[in-house]
Amino acid sequence: MIPSAAPSAIHRVFNFSAGPAVLPEDVLLEARENLLSLGKSGIGILEISHRSKEFEAILAEAEANLRTLLGIPKDMVVLFLQGGASLQFSMVPMNLLCPGDTADYVVTGEWGKRAVVEAKRIEQAQIHIAASSENEAFRRVPTDGELQLSARPAYVHYTTNNTIFGTQFHRVPDVGSRPLVADMSSDFLSRPVDIGRFSVVYAGAQKNAGPAGVTMVLLRPEVLRLSAVQAERLPMLLNYRTHIEHKSLYNTPPVFAIYITHLVLRWLVRNGGLPAMAQHNQTKADLIYRAIDAAPGFYRGHAQPDSRSQMNITFRLPTPALEDEFAKQAKVQGLDGLKGHRSVGGLRASVYNAFPLAGAETLCQFMAEFARQHG
Repeated sequence: MIPSAAPSAIHRVFNFSAGPAVLPEDVLLEARENLLSLGKSGIGILEISHRSKEFEAILAEAEANLRTLLGIPKDMVVLFLQGGASLQFSMVPMNLLCPGDTADYVVTGEWGKRAVVEAKRIEQAQIHIAASSENEAFRRVPTDGELQLSARPAYVHYTTNNTIFGTQFHRVPDVGSRPLVADMSSDFLSRPVDIGRFSVVYAGAQKNAGPAGVTMVLLRPEVLRLSAVQAERLPMLLNYRTHIEHKSLYNTPPVFAIYITHLVLRWLVRNGGLPAMAQHNQTKADLIYRAIDAAPGFYRGHAQPDSRSQMNITFRLPTPALEDEFAKQAKVQGLDGLKGHRSVGGLRASVYNAFPLAGAETLCQFMAEFARQHG
């Protein structure tokens, strides 16, 4: 059981938003204490210099805890960057592809599609779609047997969890010895994963790891195959080597976002790490999926059962009008953020690490009553 902070006098609802998402109350309360002065520095965390000893300690601890939680190999560097995962859609091919190289992409949702679009903007990129579930409305992720990899890809890219459609890989795809690149934005730090199988991992923090504004990148430097001349042609801030050399401090980093992330990483460590989070998240997701399956004539899950996400639970009702009424009544009951992504509609319950079990239980009770009244 993941403990929650002591109740505060401030009214809080159950926040099912897909991101920016709910943060641990312990973290929010500690951050509030440091707004006017970070410890005894006399300078608030929103004002502290990124060159100060205080922030250097925050950055170092954040990296150390991240390495501990994920078991990051020593030969992988850890970067704290800006621009969100969307900027990584460009930075990955810009830094990993030499002229004439091919990159393979597994497309299982909107963010995978956008990654392909951005990769194709890179002049030297040749993009091969190794698998796609688009013709099935992204209701599932492909099996390893369905992957049709090119002969010698520079890397294989996939999205581990699809927030919009509510699907998730429950395994690391088997791509042999080919370098594997993963966008883990929406299930990063939600479960144990064999990071050693990856060459690059990137994730926006705003789901499980912290607030919007910082993106974590884990990479093996040997995949940066551009020659010195080719690398020099990249804009400085789009060159991974710049950030590696300057230890994420080439320009002013998102200090506050990194600070909050470092508090979340502390919270994860003291609450059992990723095995405890995986169990906590499984319990919440199972409750809600059971509520969906208990009323099959009224609720309809989007994802196929073997591809269901533990982070983003997507479902439909018989009519869009009922979906709107569901979201409206739910909000009155203190259940916020349940509308599906604007591009697909429907309903979506996002239950990231810090989302409490009580919220999932309350939603299930509401779903049963709503189905009884309107079914």
